[in-house]
This record gives sequence, C-alpha cells and structure tokens, in this order.
Amino acid sequence: MTTTANALDNLPMPGRSNNRFYTDVNPLTMGAGETLSTTVKFLFEKNNRTPGVSLPSQQADLAPFSSRETGTFNSTWLGHSSLMINMDGFRILLDPVFQQKVSIVGPARFNGPLPMNIDDLPPVDLVIISHDHYDHLNKFTIKKIHDRVSLFIVPLGVDAHLLSWGVPGEKIIALNWWESHEPARGIRVTACPAQHFSGRGLTDRNRTLWASWAVKSPNHNIFFSGDSGYFSGFADIGRTLGPFDMTFIECGAYDPSWHGVHMYPEETVKAHQDLGGRILHPIHWGTFNLALHPWYDPMTRLKTAADTAGITIATPMAGQTIDMNSPGSPWWEIPMQKSLGIAQK
Repeated sequence: MTTTANALDNLPMPGRSNNRFYTDVNPLTMGAGETLSTTVKFLFEKNNRTPGVSLPSQQADLAPFSSRETGTFNSTWLGHSSLMINMDGFRILLDPVFQQKVSIVGPARFNGPLPMNIDDLPPVDLVIISHDHYDHLNKFTIKKIHDRVSLFIVPLGVDAHLLSWGVPGEKIIALNWWESHEPARGIRVTACPAQHFSGRGLTDRNRTLWASWAVKSPNHNIFFSGDSGYFSGFADIGRTLGPFDMTFIECGAYDPSWHGVHMYPEETVKAHQDLGGRILHPIHWGTFNLALHPWYDPMTRLKTAADTAGITIATPMAGQTIDMNSPGSPWWEIPMQKSLGIAQK
C-alpha cells in the first residue's frame, strides 16, 4: 500500500471522530420539513420517473471481458453504476449489483432483466466498491461471487461488511483517500475523494468511508466516480492522477434537496473536464427510480452539455460492450418519445 502524493496537506482528506468519517463540507443538509415534502412527492408525483415502455438492452457478451490480451480495453455497462472492465487483460468489476431489487423498500430495476446471469461470470481479478449504499454494495452479489474473485479493494470500513458476508480477510484491501494498491504488475488502483456519505441503516451514517477511484494499467487510465456531488476534488484528482482515457461519472438521481451528494448532468460534464478526461461514460442512471426527475432527463441534459463542450460521451445500452472507438448511440431517444406519448394520453 502506498500514498500517491507527498503533500497530502494540499489535497482533500477525510477526518474521523467518534468512529464516523467527515469532511470540511456537510453535503447532506435536508431538514425534517424538506424530507417530508420529498417523501410526499415520491409517493404521489409521477413525472415520468419510470419509462412505461420497454427499454432496449442486450445480454452481455463475456468474450471481451474474458480476454487476457495486452492492449485490450473494453467496458460493459450492467445498469446503474455496475460495470465490467477489461484493461490490458485485467478483469475488473465496479460496484457490481446482480439483483433486480437491492433492498426491501427500494425500487426494482425498470430497464428490464439483468443483462447477464451471475452464474456465468468468469474468474474476476478485482472488485472495486465505491461505498456501502445498497445500490452500490449488494450483499447477494458479494456472497455469490467472492469465491471467483481474487481481490476486493474498498474504502476504509467497508471491509467489515465483506468480512461479515464471508469474504476472507486476505482477499480484501481497504484504502483511505490517496492511498494506492497494486494488485498485479502494472496495475495501480488509487482511492480518491468524493463528496458523498455512507450508511446502510438508521444508526450507521458515515461509519464507513466513501470514495471515487483511479485505475491505471500499462496502456490505459480510467476514473470511476461512485456517487458524488460536484466539488473541487475533481480538479485535484485530475492534476494528481490524470489525464484519463475514460471517465465513468454519476449522472442521475439528482435533486435540489440533495444537490450536495448527487451532481446535475451539466456538472458531470464539468467534472469530466476537471479530471482531464477524453471520453465521458455516464453512470448511475436509467436503472432505478431514485429521484423525482424523468428517467430520461439525465441523458437529454448531459448530451446537450457535452455537445456544447465538444466532449465525446459513451452511451451503451444495458449489457452492451464498448471500447474507445465505439462509444454507443443515443438509444434512449425513441423510448423517451414513447414515454412522453404515454404521459400525454
């Protein structure tokens, strides 16, 4: 385990007090009245939050992910923030969730069945977890796949969840921001700042750390945001670890009431620019009904902002594999039009 920067005093770092992590900014400031108002809207305000029509998807092709060829780069979006990545033949899962419904009271997927059967997953070199919220850390998935995973890299404290679910301690590395680990020769994984929070219940708020991630292989460099509001830390990451060939940045589940922990699509583009990214791959959208905006709003706003800034976006449908030269197409436009037609009738 190494520390990326010598002068950590100049970079954002989390504090810890009474077994809880904190930062200089408290990003989640909803009061009781705002919480009640939001709950009422969730229960009674429709606003096209789910499609009402079938979304296009495909079953994931495991051949690209399985390749051990040096120079390889491909990515398969499994919905929300779950990704299969092959970098120079190194197989990585990011925030894997192989379940239709991630909590008892939470929403189910609205983009169709899972794009692959978890039992078909080949051996995996590395699983990276961004934080312990249910839509990113899935108990069913971890228990199901850990026997075929060589290593898990997680933020501080998240290792306790994995240990309790049967993952052997020697297969887990827990990192603080700016710490790095090299799971294989030529592969370097660095925990980076994010503006978010953690917790899986009513009493464990911020007892574990949350993080974004930079992953560098011999021929590629990528960034994975996990969940985050927009903040100056993206520029720090870009200066310290960038530029990046592809950035996987959250773009969805935003609202003025919790703007500090989930950025608007225009800020997703700005974060990509701060990071020095080449291709922007939005995540955290098009899968679960977690906000009050229409399901297609993230992509319509992102595409407008990216086109204005001259940025290439990668937009695969669920289950689709892409590479640097085939970033996908605006597949959501026709279902969006159909959704709007249904809403108007």
